[in-house]
Amino acid sequence: MKQVLTIIVFIILHFSMSAQSVISGKVTDMKGEPILGANIYLEGTYDGTSSDENGEFKFMTSEKGVKKLLVSFISFESFSKIGDVSSFKNLHIKLKDDVNTLDAVTINAGTFEAGDNAKVTALKPLDVVTTASALGDFVGAIQTLPGTSTVDEDGRLFVRGGDAGETQIFVDGIRVFTPYTPSARNIPTRGRFSPFLFKGFSFSTGGYSAEYGQALSSVLTMSTIDEPTQEKTDISIMTVGGGIGNTQIWGKNSLSINASYINLAPYQKLFPDRNTWNKPVQAASGEMVYRYKPNEDGMLKLYGAFSYTDFDMIQEDINYVDGFHFGLRNRNLYFNGSYKERLANNWKISGGFSFTNDFSNLGILDDVVKDEENSIHAKIKLQKKVSNRFKLNFGAEYLFTHFNENYARNNTGNYKYKFKNDIASVFAETDIFFSKKLASKIGVRFENSEFLNQFTVSPRVSLAYKTGKNAQVSLAYGQFYQNPNNDYLKFSDNLKAQEASHLIANYQYVKDKKIFRVEGYYKEYDNLVKYDTQIALPMSKFNNEGSGYAKGIDVFWRDGKTIKNTEYWVSYSYLDTERDYKNYPTKATPGFASSHNMSIVAKHFVKDWKSQLGLSYNFASGRNYTNPNKSGFLNDKTINYNSVSFNWAYLISQQKIVYFSVNNVLGTQNIFGYNYKNTPNVNGVFDRQAIIPSVDRFFFVGFFWTISDNKKDNQLNNL
Repeated sequence: MKQVLTIIVFIILHFSMSAQSVISGKVTDMKGEPILGANIYLEGTYDGTSSDENGEFKFMTSEKGVKKLLVSFISFESFSKIGDVSSFKNLHIKLKDDVNTLDAVTINAGTFEAGDNAKVTALKPLDVVTTASALGDFVGAIQTLPGTSTVDEDGRLFVRGGDAGETQIFVDGIRVFTPYTPSARNIPTRGRFSPFLFKGFSFSTGGYSAEYGQALSSVLTMSTIDEPTQEKTDISIMTVGGGIGNTQIWGKNSLSINASYINLAPYQKLFPDRNTWNKPVQAASGEMVYRYKPNEDGMLKLYGAFSYTDFDMIQEDINYVDGFHFGLRNRNLYFNGSYKERLANNWKISGGFSFTNDFSNLGILDDVVKDEENSIHAKIKLQKKVSNRFKLNFGAEYLFTHFNENYARNNTGNYKYKFKNDIASVFAETDIFFSKKLASKIGVRFENSEFLNQFTVSPRVSLAYKTGKNAQVSLAYGQFYQNPNNDYLKFSDNLKAQEASHLIANYQYVKDKKIFRVEGYYKEYDNLVKYDTQIALPMSKFNNEGSGYAKGIDVFWRDGKTIKNTEYWVSYSYLDTERDYKNYPTKATPGFASSHNMSIVAKHFVKDWKSQLGLSYNFASGRNYTNPNKSGFLNDKTINYNSVSFNWAYLISQQKIVYFSVNNVLGTQNIFGYNYKNTPNVNGVFDRQAIIPSVDRFFFVGFFWTISDNKKDNQLNNL
């Protein structure tokens, strides 16, 4: 009987074994190196195993017929094979590097990024409000990055030898036509937007994507916050004004509203300058952001802002005995709507619309100038992820500007100037990842300007190669076009687009909260606007015969690891540039360009004091100006620029902060050139007057209070 049972058991085991199939093989990378621990299994079953130290695997299954075999391992693309189970024997499976991992190559030539989605963050959004010299302005924070020039009497972004008008600013991919508040001569302007609205930004100093146009030198794109985390009320009381904001959340909706008022009268009395203020600077602004999230992959954002600025002053001027009168009233309305959604089959759609109405009433000496600009930007973009290694991005956009000026000259007559400018564009771009180490971005942009009657083609290409675990090199080249600015188009309709070409080489090293990058570039300008009068006037003769170049090296180092509770960064830029444009008699280095620029920013958190201390130092070498007492054009240099700024943020409680900031704490008198007398004195010498910014030193004290249900929330919780 025992023999019979043994035979039966043997027969059962034999048929059981023969009913199963053996799946076997080896898993390696593309170089043939074995991969230990790869997961191998049949889809929809529990049958599978892991590869050993030799990359080999073997397991048995009772499944029959056509099945899908899946192989996966971290930092590699998943592999799948469909076939009859009996054919899955002695397989040699090669896994490709996953190009989407954090250690994969990134295309970064000419670009600094910040935000949660950035693989390498050179500047954080919070740095805007915690950098001493920035004074809460996003432009001020970006000016601590290499590639920018210190032009303190202006305040706008001057990038790699480019004029400020050659840098364009976008919010959620949509153009902002008037991103700065208006100001007077030698009084620095500021950006219009609250830094707390944004979750990140991308600052391209050159070689930027084909998605963006109408910028010769640089593009700054800012992304607003998608979803607020809590309902709250923000109250701020400052030495120069105050503000209040509130956020409400219901269902899939949220609404944020804030308003602020600034009056510089107390400050101007405490720290008088060389101006006589008939009416001190007053500014009021309000912002609204509505967000609606219909599903996990969709987001609608509507943003609206209104601002009003008013002041009247007499500026001390060597050529006007009674001073130079300048008054300004400006109102600005801006609306921005954007939508994005992930569609089926790896498609994404996004787009938006913006409208700007900007009106300024200017009193200049005895003249009155009224300018009004209405601008529209509409854009749609589609993205297709064909595979992990190939992504397609294409779209179209339309820009429209209607400009009107009414110029009342010394009560002797009225002159009207206007123009309408339409620009239609299409663009296409591909991201190609050849491997985790090698990637490229290739694009082209087509633009047609109805006012200029001109069609342009702008090719763009970038290439990046990872040289080691923490380092990579990048190259970029591109052609860029930009229509002349309003000051020229209102007087002339026979101009064409200005042109620039960028060539960039970049090296970047990132490891353990440390970033080092060095970048060399060469830019060549063509078709720059020239005219034959001292300033652009209706009777000026305009042409596109201007040209120029800019070349240099930018260096950046950021360290958040070496010193406990301390983060710092150092930026240095060398710039060699010359231009023949405007009314220049010859090619020369423009008066806004410094050969050497350096910024050092440090922040230290003192836990026992519940405080963050910040220090910033900015340096710029002397800038060119024309000295009529010497022969030549732009023939002299100013003294070097030096400024030290300090800030202190003290956490009273989890939701209350006192903030103190001093700009140019040492009171260094920085001179940005000279105004010369129109006629020489009795000795034949032209007397001069130094150009010094009216707001060269600024003291700021503020109290910020956040009221929310989350008692642990505070404005320093990310420091």
